[in-house]
Amino acid sequence: MRASSRKFLWIASLAWALGAHAQLLPKVQVPGVQVPQLPVEPALRGAADSLRTLPTRATRSQQLFEQHRAELDRDSRGELVVRAEVVALDITDVALTKAKQADFLVKRTQELADLDVKITILQTPKGWSARRGLARLRKLDPDGTYDYNHVYLDSSGVIGPSTARNAPAEPAAEIAGPRPRVGVIDGGVDASHVSLRASVIHRFGCGGEYFPNAHGTAVGSLLAGFATNFSGAAPRAELFAADVYCGSPTGGSVDEAAAAFSWMAQQRVAVINVSLVGPRNALLERVVKTLVGRGYLIVAAVGNDGPASPPLFPAAYDGVVGVTAVDAKHRVLLEACRGKHVEFAAPGADLVAAVQAQPEGFADVRGTSFASPLVAGLLARSFAAPDIAARERVIAELAAQAEDLGAHGRDETYGVGLVAADLAPKPIK
Repeated sequence: MRASSRKFLWIASLAWALGAHAQLLPKVQVPGVQVPQLPVEPALRGAADSLRTLPTRATRSQQLFEQHRAELDRDSRGELVVRAEVVALDITDVALTKAKQADFLVKRTQELADLDVKITILQTPKGWSARRGLARLRKLDPDGTYDYNHVYLDSSGVIGPSTARNAPAEPAAEIAGPRPRVGVIDGGVDASHVSLRASVIHRFGCGGEYFPNAHGTAVGSLLAGFATNFSGAAPRAELFAADVYCGSPTGGSVDEAAAAFSWMAQQRVAVINVSLVGPRNALLERVVKTLVGRGYLIVAAVGNDGPASPPLFPAAYDGVVGVTAVDAKHRVLLEACRGKHVEFAAPGADLVAAVQAQPEGFADVRGTSFASPLVAGLLARSFAAPDIAARERVIAELAAQAEDLGAHGRDETYGVGLVAADLAPKPIK
């Protein structure tokens, strides 16, 4: 084989390994790679050097599936779903009667009045998978809307060990002026952390129980944190924190996410940060479309499945502000997703966030999950009530301030460019 052919095959293999298929492998440390005489897009130059170990969504999904086979299953595309459940939207009485006659059971019903949708969770006949049940319901009621009860994971990322050098000694003094109001749909936020004691935190989900977790707390601190040597994007904000995980194997199900969005609408929270990622789903699409149509501003992480990944949702839905992540040198993270839905880039590496269950602990974090709250917090400073015209104006104003990166103009790697570069909480040396 000629040398040039061997080089081409080696390069193709490397690209494949770093793309979507690499998500099926266990976590690995990827070293920096230099390819002689290979042109490298400036946006990606050096990105491999900064890549750290990331728990891919595919790996985490497989682990959950193996640990909780009694509660979880796979759809036809391999996505996680709640076992033996199908979601029906606004099912008619006639269709519901047919479903019951076919041995489906009504497991629960939610009337989300603030979103004008009724959710009915149907349990499939004994021994049936969700896939078989969904096909049967669609055949019984061709005009109805049915889908899987998909399970959405947080968009992942790395949270390093707590480091004392990053821990402020005490909460900072109050800041004058009205509190920004911003929502976060994620895991539970630990309100006892020093960086969040100056904020007002409203909780939703889990039947009134409290399940703070590492990801939700880190995101919450980047949104609203305020303490000595540390500040989030919207310091001392009024934070509306919806926990959709609650320590459950089926946490992050689409019906729980829909209920969280409904609560945000009920509370009139104009800016909502979402760090969940997963497949397209009829219920989630309906909810997002309704909120966008009413002037809400939804900011979502594009995910860390890599540049070869198909678009992840809700970031890829129309009207959602998709956020990617860059490092301290303004290079896109190699693991960040790409696509037309990328609106802004923001710092997502070389920054710190709060550590759950350690009241004064901070740690390095990395991933698009941690870029999204910086953009959401920044937008919440000037967008207080749902309004379509005002939403488009504040997004356009932020876009006008963005630093163009990569190819000239808007692109699928950085969107319109980098924002919030000065808001990223840095490690204290």
